[in-house]
Amino acid sequence: MTNQIKRAVSLYSYQEEYFLKKMSLEDCIAAAAATGATGIEIVGEQSVPGCPKIPSEAFIEQWFGWMDKYKVTPVAHDMFLDYNKKKGHYWSDEEAVASFKKDILFAKALGFKIIRVIVNTTPQIIEKVLPFAEDHDIKLGIEVHAPWNINSAWMLRHWEVMERTGTKHFGFIPDMGGFTQRLPRVQVERMIRNGADPEIAKYVCEQHEKGVMAEYTVYEVSKMSNRRIDMAVAELSRHTPFVNPLSLVPHIDRIIHIHGKCLEMLEDYTEYSIPYNEVVAVLQKHGYNGYIATEYEGNRHIQDIYEVDSVEQVRRHQEMLKHLGCGISDFGFEPM
Repeated sequence: MTNQIKRAVSLYSYQEEYFLKKMSLEDCIAAAAATGATGIEIVGEQSVPGCPKIPSEAFIEQWFGWMDKYKVTPVAHDMFLDYNKKKGHYWSDEEAVASFKKDILFAKALGFKIIRVIVNTTPQIIEKVLPFAEDHDIKLGIEVHAPWNINSAWMLRHWEVMERTGTKHFGFIPDMGGFTQRLPRVQVERMIRNGADPEIAKYVCEQHEKGVMAEYTVYEVSKMSNRRIDMAVAELSRHTPFVNPLSLVPHIDRIIHIHGKCLEMLEDYTEYSIPYNEVVAVLQKHGYNGYIATEYEGNRHIQDIYEVDSVEQVRRHQEMLKHLGCGISDFGFEPM
């Protein structure tokens, strides 16, 4: 069975093995393709030396050779704007735009159609670079990352640019971390190992799951403890919120790509914290037809005690998406 929603993998998911040189760039592409995903997303600075400088002709030829070999396609390049690269100097808008244009040329050279724009990029910068993106047929997507949501004041400023310009080359890229119904267990347990009070951690998790406002939880914890680590646990509720998936509906035509955040994929192919079945159902009902790209980030919370297996976590996440009807589904498996 096919569905309009397509499946991709961000190679950022394999950051642990890539950093430790257990996997090469080709290994990451091969692992992503083995899940049945058809799209590839990269953090250029991680995957390609010299990014955002356009790679050599030899690298570009090799890159497209890998795409052909593994039957995948470049989907999105994740860019950053490092405003303070030079000590004591903060970039002007003109310098930021010049850097941004380099990322557009980089993406174009490697066949990417979308650039994930880091969430702190101002709407003024994006509006200034839009004509260049349009000329090169590259879509820019502002990252909708927790604690912000798609209806927050910051995102509404970007929406105003989309509406005022009427462009087809600027939209939203929601991160599934904005739908965190239960606080990530691997993250909380890591904080307990680092000295957080287990009872306070339990209280924070319970409050979050009940939907209690994070500000109330932070205040209550401040009366229980003055230790920084305990307050950090309380702050998790503020920085990993749950927003009703229906919040996406008014903006569905502006959503150009989605980050499939996951921190702990279970053996039953569900994500511990995020109700993917609810979010994907909303996307399907309202006609989203872009990619969901797996973005595994649990490694940093377990690497002190377990051997990280990003390949398995990504595989489980892709299986979950497949079972939910994204891309090609196994016949005979009942959708969740």
